[in-house]
Amino acid sequence: MMNDKAYESNPVLDKLPKHLRQYIKPQNYEDYTAIDQAVWRYVMRKNVDYLSTVADDSYVEGLQKTGISIDHIPNMYGMNRILKEIGWAAVAVDGFIPPAAFMEFQAYNVLVIASDIRQLENIEYTPAPDIIHEGAGHAPIIANPEYAEYLRRFGEIGCKAISSAKDYELYEAVRHLSIIKEADGTPEADIKIAEEKVENLQQNMGEPSEMALIRNLHWWTVEYGLIGSVTQPKIYGAGLLSSIGESAWCMTNEVKKIPYTLAAAHTEFDITKPQPQLFVTPNFAHLSQVLEDFANTMALRKGGLEGIQKLIDSKELCTVELSTGLQISGNFTKVIAHEGKPVYIQTAGKTALAYHEKELIGHGIEKHATGFGTPVGKLKGINLAIEDMGPRDLKAYNIFEGETITLEFEGEIKISGKIITGTRNLQGKILLVTFEKCMVTHNDAVIFKSDGETYSMAVGEAVVSCFNGPADVTSFNMVTHELSTSTAPSNIDNARKRLEKLYQRIRDWRENKDRTVSRSKIFEELQEKYPNDWLLSVELYELAQLDGKRQLAEAIKVHLEHVKLENPKVGHLIDDGLALVDQANTLKV
Repeated sequence: MMNDKAYESNPVLDKLPKHLRQYIKPQNYEDYTAIDQAVWRYVMRKNVDYLSTVADDSYVEGLQKTGISIDHIPNMYGMNRILKEIGWAAVAVDGFIPPAAFMEFQAYNVLVIASDIRQLENIEYTPAPDIIHEGAGHAPIIANPEYAEYLRRFGEIGCKAISSAKDYELYEAVRHLSIIKEADGTPEADIKIAEEKVENLQQNMGEPSEMALIRNLHWWTVEYGLIGSVTQPKIYGAGLLSSIGESAWCMTNEVKKIPYTLAAAHTEFDITKPQPQLFVTPNFAHLSQVLEDFANTMALRKGGLEGIQKLIDSKELCTVELSTGLQISGNFTKVIAHEGKPVYIQTAGKTALAYHEKELIGHGIEKHATGFGTPVGKLKGINLAIEDMGPRDLKAYNIFEGETITLEFEGEIKISGKIITGTRNLQGKILLVTFEKCMVTHNDAVIFKSDGETYSMAVGEAVVSCFNGPADVTSFNMVTHELSTSTAPSNIDNARKRLEKLYQRIRDWRENKDRTVSRSKIFEELQEKYPNDWLLSVELYELAQLDGKRQLAEAIKVHLEHVKLENPKVGHLIDDGLALVDQANTLKV
């Protein structure tokens, strides 16, 4: 679990609750190798060159505003010094984190960045979150105020979306696959088993949950969104901005462009394949409108019997809010309905009661350690709901301290016992009625019978909201996450270490740290000992061209042609790298 001292905080991060801080880990900038830096530099040079013409203007402007360098992997501390100017912050996190936590970070204006970087072998795309995707993709666009507010609001609403039990199973399977795919030396058989598990789960998810639907919206906007007109769109989605292959592919006629509407919530995606269609928003403000339209379909705003059923199906810690503002947080296991409305709700295990997201004194998980059940609705034959009764009304119906009574609710729910106290809000309205010697029945079947303990009945005519997570995050111990090990190669052989040193020497030369390096000798060693490595040869070609060493540049070009013949898959990467160098030289001339 996370030690708060393991990262440098700031005013934005200071506001994060403990259950989010547990996902933060140190960036450990010194762990990036010269190969990692070269991978970052290649992708960024390629992307910025191409994206300057096809990305939304906010992207290029945001690179400067958010401190993203083309030549160096961004340091989180440096990014935060600049991000604070726009009211945001960035943290390094543990790869894939639960979707609700990811979105809640956004609600706090915090950009989560997986600090690992893809291996050279996966330079075009990786299923695992990495710093190229999140640092170079997400960060620049948040410099646009309208988009930044959309992202914050999306997080605020998204973290309340209710998941299904299968959502969490899929999350764990995808997280496992992403880790072993990027880990050094994972057997292909293990990867195949993990891929088959993810595919099987995706095909058997059943009715999509709120979280599944809002994740679709996230995918088609934040990750793979286009902006402008359908005929002339520009890129703003981070998945496209950080993919040197798909950012070009998506602009062709092979990819269908569709106006962005609420229909995107019901359009599924496959993270392992290029997207066959993309959604185009006319502007960033339209994203917020669609988000509000979606929020209107959520149990967060609709509540009711359907909302409670979603909570029961999720098997997760969730909250019900009654019309009085009283909030019940726990694992909901049962609902009794009457004429399409809930008349009794029940949790199992630790439960807490709150009002306006603040736990009610004396009603935390210590008090309600084994669950909480309460009727909902009106008393039978009485039009005036208990919550609307003033002190005189309550006394007239014997709902008064010291009275022994039987309250009969619509739906055949009865509560009998002696009233010992009531809990009210600041406006004086009653939220809870507490009994002793109490019995609760439904059609004469006993639901609860006190055994010396008191029983608190929640007051509320209707369930107005149902959402994921607790009302008061301090009510429960939610710090349970164990940080996984890095996906970076752990067992590096001597040959790899030597190759890293060669990359480092060229980096030192370029940055004027060591001009005694013989680039010709390094090229000779590359040819002899690392004939399949192409990226360092491209960097050597760049330096040879800069210094006017045409003979060396031509020799490197010939060598790279051999590499392409041996490994055709990297041919276009080599060609693109050489073209960038030649283009830069042409511009200088």
